Amino acid sequence: MSELITSELVDLDLSAETKDAAARSLAERMVAHGRVTDLEGFLADVAAREAQMPTGLDGGIGIPHCRSTHVTEPTLAFGRSASGIDFGAPDGPADLIFLIAAPAGGDADHLSILSTLARSLMDESFTGALRSATEPERTAALIRGDEPAEEPSAQAPVPAQTPETDARAETDARTEKDARPETAPEAEGAPGPDASPGPTAAPTEATAPAAATEAPSEAPSEAPPAAASAAAPFRIVAITSCPTGIAHTYMAAESLEKAGQAAGVEVFVETQGSAGFKRLDPQLVTDADGVIFAHDVEVREKERFAGKPTVDVGVKAGINRPAELIAEVRQKAERGEVSGTARAAAPMDKDAEAGDGFATRLRKWLMTGVSYMVPFVAAGGLLIALAFAIGGYTINKAPSVAEHFVWTDVTSWAALLFQIGSVAFGFLVPVLAGFIAYGMADRPGLVPGFVGGAIALTINAGFLGGLIAGLIAGAVVMTIQRVAIPPVLRGIMPVVVIPLISSAIVGFLMFLVVGKPIAALQKGLTDWLSGLTGANAIILGALLGLMMCFDLGGPLNKVAYAFAVGGLANPNEGSLKVMAAVMAAGMVPPLAMALATTVRGRLFTKAERENGKAAWVLGASFITEGAIPFAAADPLRVIPSAMAGGAVTGALSMAFGCTLRAPHGGIFVVPLIGQPFLYLLAIAAGTGVSAALVILLKGLRRTPHTRAADSPADGEAEVTVAA
Repeated sequence: MSELITSELVDLDLSAETKDAAARSLAERMVAHGRVTDLEGFLADVAAREAQMPTGLDGGIGIPHCRSTHVTEPTLAFGRSASGIDFGAPDGPADLIFLIAAPAGGDADHLSILSTLARSLMDESFTGALRSATEPERTAALIRGDEPAEEPSAQAPVPAQTPETDARAETDARTEKDARPETAPEAEGAPGPDASPGPTAAPTEATAPAAATEAPSEAPSEAPPAAASAAAPFRIVAITSCPTGIAHTYMAAESLEKAGQAAGVEVFVETQGSAGFKRLDPQLVTDADGVIFAHDVEVREKERFAGKPTVDVGVKAGINRPAELIAEVRQKAERGEVSGTARAAAPMDKDAEAGDGFATRLRKWLMTGVSYMVPFVAAGGLLIALAFAIGGYTINKAPSVAEHFVWTDVTSWAALLFQIGSVAFGFLVPVLAGFIAYGMADRPGLVPGFVGGAIALTINAGFLGGLIAGLIAGAVVMTIQRVAIPPVLRGIMPVVVIPLISSAIVGFLMFLVVGKPIAALQKGLTDWLSGLTGANAIILGALLGLMMCFDLGGPLNKVAYAFAVGGLANPNEGSLKVMAAVMAAGMVPPLAMALATTVRGRLFTKAERENGKAAWVLGASFITEGAIPFAAADPLRVIPSAMAGGAVTGALSMAFGCTLRAPHGGIFVVPLIGQPFLYLLAIAAGTGVSAALVILLKGLRRTPHTRAADSPADGEAEVTVAA
């Protein structure tokens, strides 16, 4: 395992003026050192992480970081800027910049080392030593922990390259900095920073989540007698987490623990980082007087902390104002404020931001159902399509293969494919409903969701009925989960009570209340599709094309796709035209980007040109997501261009009267398409429109400097575009 940082990865005179330029300068050192394989791809990952939340910290520190498939091994590059670079910190520019690169599948040992560095950044002696260092070798040694930040008598904590020291530096190295007045608010009944060492000695036994979980019961027993006097120290359990789980997670933990020591409070932190997490001992949680959540991703197993005074903030608040958070949770405890009954976060809520509104969460719930439904669509739909190709469109009239099957008869094999596909296709609506409810209420939502979806099929409510059934099931289960239940009954709630009550309620509503109106609406929609002709069909095709290309595989794309697939359950001429228009439009964005990179490669970066080669295959296979790398790098020019081409293709497909019985497959199911040559012409037309637009828009915004850089000899030239 190579060293995390070497002198070649240190720049003590970083001349960059912006955070992007700083990241590029440090990343180039990683590339030269063989730690990063694709500069542009890695920088795109860094930029994507930066877009989630600024990585500047108080104290003049910038920590751009990401996990990326372009990183060969965990690596850290360090730069020191004389003028400072704005990384979005509240107190101004950063002069110490750490670029942290972790592989997509980074091992726990290396991530532990990175987390130790993050903790050390909270120590002024460590950052002071970095600011005064004059040699790259000395600087790299400081960061690795090979040399102390101060003279041995100072005992400053430094990173060490062993997982065991991930939790913290030695406790005696911290005590000299624990009594800072500005971080030690006096609270009623709590000893101040000038009190005897008792209050600060107890927390040192619990400074690491690992230590807390491995031997939590030892902390109270080892506390000095002063801590065990009339009033025990106030005890807080905390969770820290950030989207990447490398830096902010551990810095917040360190900051909270130091503030707790200064205030005479025991703080036990569970860091839910990239290397996983070790749960706090249940007894610690039970005995805790308050809870602090400092997080930017959903707290895992949040229900453990129900019924306690809770402060819930972003991870940066845990870094920048830990003393305020500790004082706030103590005040809540004094007032008797506790959190409500918690439930486990639903799967699609686990990455929710704290401020997500109902519309955002609704979209995620619906996407859960659609994402689980798509494999059934692909398997069942393609089997049915192959059956039609082999045995003709009358194969649906064949008798059951369980009763009549001739091994040497092609028609029997076609019937077998059709009947297997029909069974798989029959799960579409129940799976959609079941997993919408699962996205809302986790596993307790599955039973009423599947029951509601099956009822939707029984009453011919179709795709719309399944969608409504899933939402109803999820809402019913969420309501039941909020009811206060006696402890003796909690064990049987998820396996008996919730499935029983929720299924009965959902069944009643679907059969007798909302089911019939939805079935009538579904029939009306089916009849409308069947009668679509002329201008109406063309307008619908253009609208579906716009939806397919707007977010390139996102929610709007999936809504259009699910609408088309829903029509295949009871196919007619109109629904088959819709399916054809949707698939044709969805193929356009990646094909257009592939064509544009081929025709005018100098307008694109090297990474985009490589992505363009793969986009040919992705587009031909109806994988719209193949255009995402291009849209992420230049959304204002790529997305409108893709939408224009998709609208043209969808409209032309409808105008040509093309039909499609397969829900997926791209050009590989052309034999199953009605009017195949006109269908391919519609795709080619939309691809040409999108490619021409993106070339035009990118060409108009190129700078003179870029034109000079583009030469036949420089295949690596990068195009600079305005944001």
